[in-house]
Amino acid sequence: MENVQTYLPYLRGYDYTGKMPVVLDFYATWCGPCKALTPSIERLAKEFEGRLKVLKVDVDKNEPLARAAAIRSVPTLFFIDIDGNIERQMGAMPYDALRAKAEALVGAAG
Repeated sequence: MENVQTYLPYLRGYDYTGKMPVVLDFYATWCGPCKALTPSIERLAKEFEGRLKVLKVDVDKNEPLARAAAIRSVPTLFFIDIDGNIERQMGAMPYDALRAKAEALVGAAG
């Protein structure tokens, strides 16, 4: 399993503090599946506000981070627990699956 420590030099500006779980959405503005996933990501951010940090990373504007994270396709989601362990999910996913992952992260943090 990957750990966020590997990416710390590239995470400036993303305020990853380790105090709450994080979902990182690596996307591109030109990506159709990324656009389709956006409403679910926004809904997740609202539903889990204060319990889960949801961040979007434009791979074209953040090439060093995308390269360090070995992003080969978008969307790619990183589910990061409070210990910094990363579960990588490539491709879009339905909201129910996204929510279940978020619930597991939040539950593990509690």
